[in-house]
Amino acid sequence: MEFFYRCSECDRQFDITPDLMLCPDCARRQAAGRPLRGILEVRMGDPRALLEAAGGIAGLAGGTPPWVAFMPVEPEHFPPVPMGSTPLWAPGRLRAELALPRLYIKDDTTLPTGSLKDRASLLVAAFARKHGVAQIVVASTGNAACSMAGIGAAAGLQVTIFIPGSAPRAKLVQSLQYGARVEMIDGSYDDATRASLHYLREHGGMSRNTAYNPLTIEGKKSVALEIFAQLGGMPDAVFVPTGDGVILGGVYKGFEDLVAAGLAPKVPRVYAVQATGSNAICRALRSGDFDPPRRGETVADSISVGTPANGYGALRKLTQHGGRCIEVSDQEILDAQHELARLTGLFAEPAAAASLAGLRAVQGTAVPDAAVRGGGAPYPLEPDSVVVLLVTGNGLKDVDAAARRFPLVARDGNT
Repeated sequence: MEFFYRCSECDRQFDITPDLMLCPDCARRQAAGRPLRGILEVRMGDPRALLEAAGGIAGLAGGTPPWVAFMPVEPEHFPPVPMGSTPLWAPGRLRAELALPRLYIKDDTTLPTGSLKDRASLLVAAFARKHGVAQIVVASTGNAACSMAGIGAAAGLQVTIFIPGSAPRAKLVQSLQYGARVEMIDGSYDDATRASLHYLREHGGMSRNTAYNPLTIEGKKSVALEIFAQLGGMPDAVFVPTGDGVILGGVYKGFEDLVAAGLAPKVPRVYAVQATGSNAICRALRSGDFDPPRRGETVADSISVGTPANGYGALRKLTQHGGRCIEVSDQEILDAQHELARLTGLFAEPAAAASLAGLRAVQGTAVPDAAVRGGGAPYPLEPDSVVVLLVTGNGLKDVDAAARRFPLVARDGNT
């Protein structure tokens, strides 16, 4: 099967090679401090032929990993870690509470390092093994670092991480346990990104930085392929926690591949959910372009970003497919985190619970003007809508954030 890169800005095509991360022409025109315009996207020569080779829809539901035929790396290069087919389950009490009898949770907290980021790390690791790359370098607020460190350990790769000092302690400890080399940065995620790229220029290796490496979006598309396979068709709506726009881009990419393969007539409605303190994509959707970056300030560290790396890509997808961007406050996120745990038994980190906060906002049960703040009136959710909440990370990765709801829990964790 033929795979190649296509620039989302200028439509140029390129071979997929380890030394190519950005479109050379568009990268030269990149404005400092702005989101990347020219994202390289993985494209398939003939998705219908691929579907036939993979055994139709059955090819999405079986195998290890189940979606490997839809990826630009051969199966023998993937490291031996369990991946894919995370639960898509029916939360009975939450369904009743929200009056949505066809509500589902896509639970990526069950992946090896506890977050959806493993989907991207697995593909990056497989690609590195295929091309003999020994070191992976990544900037992260926490989850991508843990993920690349853990998957890299299974793959026999050296992983070097650049992480802000404000990152949750549990994520830092997790990364160190996997044997990663960790550089603490006195600054933001954007500062960590710049430091990681400087390190790459000096020492070599391959970047896993989100969006900068095209395989991060491609790996994350697998969650959409699984949702489709598990439901036996497209959902009506999917709520996606959104910071840099890469998970959002991956979700759209997976659904687009299914449409291109002739398996579905159209992409479902997608709601990007952002924290009000880290809302660059929502602001741009309102105004039509990105304004000067503002530092992300939110309890949901995994979606806290000033300059969203896939910002323009996210805008293109939301506009093309009629998606919406929903803003929710930190308090709404923490309330949703507690509600999710109380009604389903699933303890999600704050960023992962943002999907439920976004659904609450669209229903009008939390903040009635949330959709207006985010840009555009929300699509109504009919009672019989098939709705999927994407839950992207385990709550144990950031216990301190959850503890803010409970005054009897002291800052040191003692009662």
